[in-house]
Amino acid sequence: MTDLRPRRLTALAEGLSAAHMDGLLVTGAANVRYLSGFSGSSALLFVTQRESLLITDFRYQTQAAEEVGDLAQVVIESQSLWTGLWQQLTQLGSVEVAGFESAHLVHRDFQRLLESGSRWQWRPTIDLVETLRERKDENELAQIRDAVAAAERALQLVLSTVRVGMTELEIAGALELALRQEGSDGFPFPSIVASGPHAALPHARPTMRRLVKGDFLLLDFGARVGGYCSDITRTFVMGSPSAEQREIYDVVRLANERAVNAVRPGMTGRDADSVARGYIQDRGFGELFGHSLGHGIGLEVHEAPRLAKTAEGPLVEGAVVTVEPGIYRPGWGGVRIEDDVHLGAGGAQVLTRFTRELIELG
Repeated sequence: MTDLRPRRLTALAEGLSAAHMDGLLVTGAANVRYLSGFSGSSALLFVTQRESLLITDFRYQTQAAEEVGDLAQVVIESQSLWTGLWQQLTQLGSVEVAGFESAHLVHRDFQRLLESGSRWQWRPTIDLVETLRERKDENELAQIRDAVAAAERALQLVLSTVRVGMTELEIAGALELALRQEGSDGFPFPSIVASGPHAALPHARPTMRRLVKGDFLLLDFGARVGGYCSDITRTFVMGSPSAEQREIYDVVRLANERAVNAVRPGMTGRDADSVARGYIQDRGFGELFGHSLGHGIGLEVHEAPRLAKTAEGPLVEGAVVTVEPGIYRPGWGGVRIEDDVHLGAGGAQVLTRFTRELIELG
């Protein structure tokens, strides 16, 4: 793959120039990885319009050299990363005004800027890097495709083993094992396995509840490949569905289909949300669809842009988003169908291929 990190740093430098800042202190882990390639858990990245500096500790000496390469100067700090930052900044004579990521800096570290870093002027920034991350480049899209494929292979493996009497926790364990076997280097979020009335909880946790005939079984999970996430939901039925189950399932399936066919670059997140929400409301289930339609995915499983009633901003070309309408009836169960969609120049392309038809399990 072509190394696209220099392009990202150039785009950030343009943003810094427009904001009249000499540099940016990057502390959000996903942003550090996006700009530098470093995937460790302890680092400070400082980016100016001409150079980049990554400070980490001895645990990551070899990893940082391999992942960052010559893109940035790597400093291994034996004491505090912040001590290393002050020492390095004094050598960057051109830095007077610097930004920090207000969404990622905890108050204790903000105090460090005011006290130990008082010789520099610090300004809060919002989403400077996150805005760049919305538009996925070809490398990112390839990783997300791989994460989708790994998740779908894992799902296919697990479905062949699901039986009445299994617990939600058993299924979650089998699913996460299959994800590892199919190449997932981690889990973007704890897998959701919800059966029967538990399926009415959009973010249910797996329990020792055993599947019984007639249950809905909702699986919401993802894979992570090269740091990039997929996020998929499918709902199944144990045995034959009742007429009510079939009706609600079909409403959700058609809401998903309509939204996927309508979503496109330039559309607002609010308008995308309204396509599915309007259909569900017209069918009489509007009060049972209480969450937003979707969100961006990438290095994080929940990132910009948002597809929601309050999302006024346009969806950018190149974004990868989820489309996940649902209907949830407390005490009865619920249905959600979620796909990952790339908003390309020619329109939306669905990355998930697993069937949306209702599958009956043993």
